[in-house]
Amino acid sequence: MTRVLITGASDGLGRALAFALAEQGYELVVHGRDADRLAEVAERTGAQAIRADLASLAEVRRLATAVEGGLDVLVNNAGIGFGAPGAPREFSADGYELRLAVNYLAPYLLTQLLLPQLKQAAPARIVNVASVGQRPFDVDDPMMERGYSGTEAYRRAKLALIAHTFDLAEELDGTGVTANCLHPSTLMPTTMVHQAGIQHVDTLERGLQATLRLVVDPALAGVTGRYFDREREARALDQAYDLDFRKRLRDLTESLARG
Repeated sequence: MTRVLITGASDGLGRALAFALAEQGYELVVHGRDADRLAEVAERTGAQAIRADLASLAEVRRLATAVEGGLDVLVNNAGIGFGAPGAPREFSADGYELRLAVNYLAPYLLTQLLLPQLKQAAPARIVNVASVGQRPFDVDDPMMERGYSGTEAYRRAKLALIAHTFDLAEELDGTGVTANCLHPSTLMPTTMVHQAGIQHVDTLERGLQATLRLVVDPALAGVTGRYFDREREARALDQAYDLDFRKRLRDLTESLARG
């Protein structure tokens, strides 16, 4: 595996992952929203840089189109955190609840659009950065019109991403493309944690090592459909394994992703 796309590579975990992979000789495509920070990462790593706002499905499609050539690994890392305490519900460019849009719909759509390149490059890997903080997802109220909080919205979106990862692994069985997800570390000192006014718990280095392992470790070749808590295989919230829920979520997601 040689070519890796990292979303959210202009800051935090994604930035650290880009530097670590560049040191190991990987060819990178880095995505970010902040043009200046993204340019710095690209300059230091020799990466192709693609700026896009994942709060817009049109921008997600543009990002996918801009990824030229082969692709061996897709790391869906970009995300938006809890937000400031007590902040009101926010919306994406498409009118969707913002955390659902950025933390779930964007990686879902980007992955679907890049699957042909990943299949062609197989063996290939998809790594979805999720969270140990998960809450049941209400398919009947995906936009959280009732009882909104940024923390709840974040955790529901991460549960949806984990459930989708399991579906994706089954869909890709036999193609040589694996799909796994992980909780990299708890409340690392990143921008999203600082914005929420929360004291960090773990180091960025701990999250980096857990994520890097899923990208490069040869021992994980062929391992798919798993959720990891840092470097340990773990069990996600029960809802992620519910096939009826996953079918309803899949139908909803396909509808929303069409815009």
